[in-house]
Amino acid sequence: MRYGGAQQLKIAAAERACDFISNGMRLGIGTGSTAEEFIRRLSVRVMRGLAIVGVPTSKRSAALCCELGVPVAAIDEISELDLTIDGADEIGPGLTLIKGGGGALLYEKIIASSSKDMLVIADYGKVVEILGAFPLPIEVNTFGFKVTKRTVEKVADTLGLTGTINLRMEDDIPFLTDGGHFILDASFGCIADPQELSNSLLAIPGVVEHGLFLQLASRAVIACESDVKIMDAKSLPERWLCCSKQHDFQIL
Repeated sequence: MRYGGAQQLKIAAAERACDFISNGMRLGIGTGSTAEEFIRRLSVRVMRGLAIVGVPTSKRSAALCCELGVPVAAIDEISELDLTIDGADEIGPGLTLIKGGGGALLYEKIIASSSKDMLVIADYGKVVEILGAFPLPIEVNTFGFKVTKRTVEKVADTLGLTGTINLRMEDDIPFLTDGGHFILDASFGCIADPQELSNSLLAIPGVVEHGLFLQLASRAVIACESDVKIMDAKSLPERWLCCSKQHDFQIL
């Protein structure tokens, strides 16, 4: 089967992700356009008798779950989640991720960290050899955010990272996360050492969280133009960059 456009790729990945769900699961449910396609397909299985409870990573995902009849609970009502299924803005070596394009990175990371496993769903265009082409979201406290922004810029300069760092805006006003924070979007272009950057950002007072998801995902469902494949942490990203062509992928 061949998948034509970006929307069809999202649907294909979301449909395949449903195969990883079993009855009785406590399920972290992500945020974003691909995650919303997953919620729609999950709701069909719930209507057919699948018993799960979902913990959404945003108000937007929670509203869609409620609209479509997917049972939800708050994270504090559940001790541990079995699986989180979420999208990504970039997927790099070792299943390192950049997330937060939809503005839910703090809640997404809390829920992913509370799960036994994390499954990423995306199209092949999200797979990269090195993270950073997608601007890295950095969630910051609204109090003193200009001071925090200057400190982030100094840290980036120390690490040899260049590029603009901008306050995310929506309708000409600063974007607010569900937690009431601002987001700085850092266009570094190339992040050679994600772990070093992660540690440096988290050491800054005022930084609440960042969109580098490291050592959280174990598998990714990647929708290609000709098929849907499963990528693990040992997969080589360069083999996925032209996923629309025929490759010798490992099916897990």
